[in-house]
Amino acid sequence: MAGGNFAQVDGDYYAGYHKAGMNAGGIVYTKLHDHVAAGLEILYSQKGSNGNTTAVTPSGLVITSYGIDLNYAEVPVTINYYDDGRTFIGGGLSISWLGTSSEHITTAGGQTFDPSQYPFKKTDLNLVAGGSEHLYKGLYVNVRFQYSLLSIRDNIPQSFARAAQYNNLWVFRLMYLFM
Repeated sequence: MAGGNFAQVDGDYYAGYHKAGMNAGGIVYTKLHDHVAAGLEILYSQKGSNGNTTAVTPSGLVITSYGIDLNYAEVPVTINYYDDGRTFIGGGLSISWLGTSSEHITTAGGQTFDPSQYPFKKTDLNLVAGGSEHLYKGLYVNVRFQYSLLSIRDNIPQSFARAAQYNNLWVFRLMYLFM
């Protein structure tokens, strides 16, 4: 499967799914019952945040540009209901391990922020829910929503961000199933 993430980080001062990233890997389904299957995926997933408009924090700090780049190895485990093999809906949990991260911030007031003092957590646990629709032969389109259950970073100075941050994303991808 291959597609894209449209992500934001809840807890920065930018709203909107403005960070685009890759989502690619493989999936295996195991039939549990007539219309129920368990899914296991191994993915490379890019998450983060992007903001190029001016944001003003509650402390009065003016942020003119901000971005977070997070690269994860991700393993979602889902339970899926399928009708006649053409439509799947399901949900579950996903655990991610952070490979690399980077962050940039530009302020109007000349204030500085050293992101290395506030590292991102090495794991991220997400709730996932989504569905797939059959397009042609083994080709499916898949849409998924994911949200961090635990914060990805804590204890940030509130002049730069809220105290805790969470991954929040929509995933759109194509997958080919060999049946």
